[in-house]
Amino acid sequence: MEAYMYRAAFYCSDCAHEIGMVCHIEHHGRNFSNLCDSECTPIGAYPDGGGEADTPQHCDTCREFLENPLTDDGREYVREAIEQINDWDTATVTIWREFYGDTLDELAPIMARQADAAS
Repeated sequence: MEAYMYRAAFYCSDCAHEIGMVCHIEHHGRNFSNLCDSECTPIGAYPDGGGEADTPQHCDTCREFLENPLTDDGREYVREAIEQINDWDTATVTIWREFYGDTLDELAPIMARQADAAS
């Protein structure tokens, strides 16, 4: 998924577009012939949810998961979140588990234990 950066935060495409329109109207009125620079509008699109990071990235406005790749520390972060799922937002961790599950081979035993406990 593509991500956009604005004021040190990542945004999904829909939210970035909305921010850009609001900024443009505030700075230029309805004259869309003038383009804003990165101080005024989100920049991007960056592929892969903004790129590799130590944590899963989410849109700063709507919280949509941006599907970014993880560093080794990021994979450890997600493993810990899945192991301690009751201490986290369950819906968010479930999204992470579905997206990163194939890349985290060590998760198989954890996910099997959780599936057994749920049934």
